[in-house]
Amino acid sequence: MIHQNVPEDSDRQVVGLIPMAGRATRISPLPFSKELYPIGLRIVDKEAGPRPKVVAHYLLDKMHLAGISTVFIILAKGKWDIPDYFGDGCLVDLHCAYLVTRYPFGPPYTMDQAFPFVRESIVAFGFPDILFQPDNVYVRLLERQRAIHADVVLGLLPAHNPQEMDMVDTDGEGNLINMIFKPRRTRLRNTWICAVWGPAFTRFMHEYVESRREEMAALFGNEDSHPQPDLSVGAVIQAAVRSNLRVNSVLFPHGTYVDIGTPEGLAKAVAAAANVPEGFRAS
Repeated sequence: MIHQNVPEDSDRQVVGLIPMAGRATRISPLPFSKELYPIGLRIVDKEAGPRPKVVAHYLLDKMHLAGISTVFIILAKGKWDIPDYFGDGCLVDLHCAYLVTRYPFGPPYTMDQAFPFVRESIVAFGFPDILFQPDNVYVRLLERQRAIHADVVLGLLPAHNPQEMDMVDTDGEGNLINMIFKPRRTRLRNTWICAVWGPAFTRFMHEYVESRREEMAALFGNEDSHPQPDLSVGAVIQAAVRSNLRVNSVLFPHGTYVDIGTPEGLAKAVAAAANVPEGFRAS
């Protein structure tokens, strides 16, 4: 029998994984991809002065702060303005690689396009159209994942709009017990905004989306039906818990978030950037 050396989590490469295949239907029409919407300013150098900072740049900054050097960005066909803007990643001090999604069934299918490239890595995941604080979220999540070897570690923030979020219920050690999607009423207070996970969850998601591919294709291909909701990342995480994968979390009780994918969130983010408050100042 041949024994293979399986790397410990601490020895695995950490890579960023960001789906940028969304259609931005809630704030359409836009003249460019929503991930490139300018929110605030960044300082290039003293002579050049400030330059616009696009929304996805904030997420990439947080990954860079956590020591991540390689990021896989998955696009939908036609969103070529994103690689045109970020290029090879030198703008954000990262190595950026781009893939094109095959199935338009939601973020899990989008991210699964990177499966051959990230299957043995620790993955840092985030939504590129959500601005959130604090900046060291991924630092804390990676520390927790390495300490307890959980399959997934979620970054939890207090929810200000539970009816629009995945609300999470955890035990005293931060383990996920249940996730409730966009509840009308709930006693739960926290939602998840980002995550890190290991190869076990990457494999689980790959197998899960493949098992539902024909079902999703039928739903999306039925012209007589109403538009079908995408498969959410939260739904896959919930399924992973039911399959006995360990999903842990880190709560940031003073954390904040703004989803610029909604008209209300976009207006709030633009107004906040104009006032240059903490969390949106040029950097």
